[in-house]
Amino acid sequence: MSKMATLNKRTNVELDRSVLEHKLDPKKFFLQWEWLLVIILVVILIINGSISDYFRGTQVLDATMNFMDKGFMVLAMVFVILLGEIDISVGSTAALCSVIMAIAYNAGMPMELSMVLCLAVGLGCGYINGILIAKCKELPSMIITLATMTIYRGIAYIILEDQASGGFPEWFQYLSWGYVGSIPFSLLMFIILAAVFGLLLHKSVFGRQVYAMGNNETTSRYSGIKVNRNKIIIFTLMGLMAGACALFLTSRMASTRPNVAQGYELDVIAMVVLGGVSTAGGKGNMLGAILAVFIVGYLRYGLGLINISAQVMMIIIGLLLIGSVLASNFLLNKPKALPKK
Repeated sequence: MSKMATLNKRTNVELDRSVLEHKLDPKKFFLQWEWLLVIILVVILIINGSISDYFRGTQVLDATMNFMDKGFMVLAMVFVILLGEIDISVGSTAALCSVIMAIAYNAGMPMELSMVLCLAVGLGCGYINGILIAKCKELPSMIITLATMTIYRGIAYIILEDQASGGFPEWFQYLSWGYVGSIPFSLLMFIILAAVFGLLLHKSVFGRQVYAMGNNETTSRYSGIKVNRNKIIIFTLMGLMAGACALFLTSRMASTRPNVAQGYELDVIAMVVLGGVSTAGGKGNMLGAILAVFIVGYLRYGLGLINISAQVMMIIIGLLLIGSVLASNFLLNKPKALPKK
């Protein structure tokens, strides 16, 4: 065995030992960002329960129907931001998917095929974003997705011309308003997809490559990781989840307009960042983002119970986001660097 291989093996063993010691340290374990998110979530649930007698028991689960559509996009946005990229076209993608699905159904296409078309449109929009970002390296992803955001929303307006379209079959509303036992169907689907995305991120080679690309894209490229291919896959997956969001959003509203899902991109990005995923890339996990979905969702729901305006909601959520970022910088302990030998 070469000296370099021996050194790498020793370094890996020392890193594993350091990570294990970090996890076993009670102080460091309970100062993890996810614990703070759990505390914030519990506080929000207690406050919501105190301001409304209706927010009790099964109502806690029922409330998820109002925000779970955004949760589907959060799962894919975690991968995008871990790359150090961003996608601000997701709201417009969801709107375009919803509009095309409605037009196709009202033109005579079976609802099942219209739903497949909705997902296919999202897949296509995400693929276009991925291709542009992979090929146009001199342009940041924010500029590219800003352009496609405008294009996708404009196409939706051209197709429907600021009118509403609906008339969907009654069973379609089951996606957002149906139950499996006492659990909302949308929540159950989110839990299943969250488990799938979590395993993909934390237990697969692809997930490790995403972290590596977020930490240093150049090094990842030279180490043999197919950077462009992975970017295209992730942005295509982001488009697919925007299509899934469109399905549940349209089901909840029972109709659609070209202006649906406006501002969704900001909420989704806020949820991911609040969950502890670094916008610089390479740091964060799926659990934090999942907790943030419920924090922001229940916070909006609770503020709605006391008739707080949308503008004030935006200010409160913005302050929460800023506070969470500051707290993560001051409270969380990072693992110490290995001593030099």
